[in-house]
Amino acid sequence: MKRVDDFRLKLGQKELVPIIIGGMGVDISTAELALEAARLGGIGHISDALIHDVSDRRFDTEFVKGKTKFYKSNITNSDKSSVQFDLGQLAEATRLHVGKTMEAKRGDGMVFVNVMEKLTMNSPRDTLEVRLNSALDAGIDGITLSAGLHLGSFGLMAEHARFRDAKMGIIVSSVRALQLFLRKTARLQRLPDYVIVEGPLAGGHLGFGMDWEKYDLATIVAEIAAFLKAEQLDIPLVAAGGIFTGSDAVGFLENGAAAVQVATRFTVSDECGLPAKDKQEYFRASEADIEVNTISPTGYPMRMLKNSPAIGSGIRPNCESYGYLLDGNGNCAYITAYNQQIAIHPDGKNIVVMDKTCLCTHMRNYNVWTCGSSTYRLKDTTRLQPDGTYLGLSAEHIFRDYQFSVDHQVMLPE
Repeated sequence: MKRVDDFRLKLGQKELVPIIIGGMGVDISTAELALEAARLGGIGHISDALIHDVSDRRFDTEFVKGKTKFYKSNITNSDKSSVQFDLGQLAEATRLHVGKTMEAKRGDGMVFVNVMEKLTMNSPRDTLEVRLNSALDAGIDGITLSAGLHLGSFGLMAEHARFRDAKMGIIVSSVRALQLFLRKTARLQRLPDYVIVEGPLAGGHLGFGMDWEKYDLATIVAEIAAFLKAEQLDIPLVAAGGIFTGSDAVGFLENGAAAVQVATRFTVSDECGLPAKDKQEYFRASEADIEVNTISPTGYPMRMLKNSPAIGSGIRPNCESYGYLLDGNGNCAYITAYNQQIAIHPDGKNIVVMDKTCLCTHMRNYNVWTCGSSTYRLKDTTRLQPDGTYLGLSAEHIFRDYQFSVDHQVMLPE
């Protein structure tokens, strides 16, 4: 019976263990987690979500404090169009996080950065261009474009010296999305180095509507593989979403995928950035505790735990400090929903906003417990301790279990 370790992912001259850890923000997929994947011969992601705050926490910068102070007079104003990011500071924060991670890298694997393109930051094109090029400046091995595929993203990097050197990948959930991207970027004569096919069972934002249950990862992978074969395009496919065991992974590797991307099981790893108490919520979760809702201001459905503190929270929009989801006109769906409630409750007390959430603030505070569909199975991967908590796992333990397990077995910690 085959194991994941019987396969290899080929990216250019590199041969890697075909395991990729997804890029969960905000600093949930930490540098430490990504570096473990690289040390073990696979690929790890960091995320550039709320990069200023990540820099402040890790490197004692004061980007958020400075932005808050600069826009302090606008805090009570419902019009956020004037709240802009300083592009120089954005570049500095990106280079710090990416650069320090790359300096620490060991082993034969690689480290990529997950760039969520729905972080429009009140200037979608300019801020995205800075984020992408600053990551290349800092020596990142590869960039994965996710969360709202921007068809012009490759063009924003085309003049960079590393544009054809660094690995570039995209996340899609349909053949059509891939076709659109390839058509748009054809003039650059630069194909993606890999395509991550994310199915409907993934955690966080989904590339589907609320009819996500009609779709199936294996079917989408097969459709995209057939398209690439017909077009004679040799682009490795990476299957993602709901792959819980090494045997699950082997099933995709034997049927057209070059690698798998996994994340859910690593949310409870020691290296993951979630607070310890939140990891226990993931361990304790039952299948009934998981939902797909529409509270994200991005417009994408999100899968999360029903008891996430962000759900129903009516906090005042904190765009002066964050504002990563402001569109090019300074609008955000949460601001609209919040203002509707303020109109009903002018005193601002006991505000409840059910249809949207202030994603920036709540992600920063780890109050949005996004999760994969199989999160309820996490308790079966470890041991319940006498004090009623579940034993944490190292990233190496989880990685090795994916790499070497058979028969859908999960290796419990000793």
